[in-house]
Amino acid sequence: MNLPILPTISTSFIVISAILVAIGWYRIAKRDYEGHKKVMLAAGASALTFFIIYVSRTLFIGNTSFGGPDSIKLYYTIFLVFHITLATTGGVLGLIMIWSGLKDRLNIHRKLGPTTSIIWFFTAITGVAVYLLLYVFYKGGETTSVFKAILGI
Repeated sequence: MNLPILPTISTSFIVISAILVAIGWYRIAKRDYEGHKKVMLAAGASALTFFIIYVSRTLFIGNTSFGGPDSIKLYYTIFLVFHITLATTGGVLGLIMIWSGLKDRLNIHRKLGPTTSIIWFFTAITGVAVYLLLYVFYKGGETTSVFKAILGI
């Protein structure tokens, strides 16, 4: 199996970020505020690293379209749109969490933190699933513009 390097690296950073968020949950449950802060900032840095690689690849190389059977392409596309929605929501909420934590807006941080973390876990899980569908279970399709890769147009 010959896996593409940039998608493999970027997907790894999303998995790392989700693991760090889980460790951050553990740290805050133990009332280790400084440990929680450090781990969650590392989770944010890991997610940012993913984002930089993904955007760079999208701009300079393009996106890989689904190369699996046409009979499941519609299901893949729906799943991909669900993943993109989760990732966008999780990313925005993640930025709010970093801001609210660093600014001691703990009422916002405590209220949105658990939901944000759960969304991020699902983002990571669905991101790995997209990676597996594009590069492991099926041979990726053509590399093309983001709109054509996602929507097929």
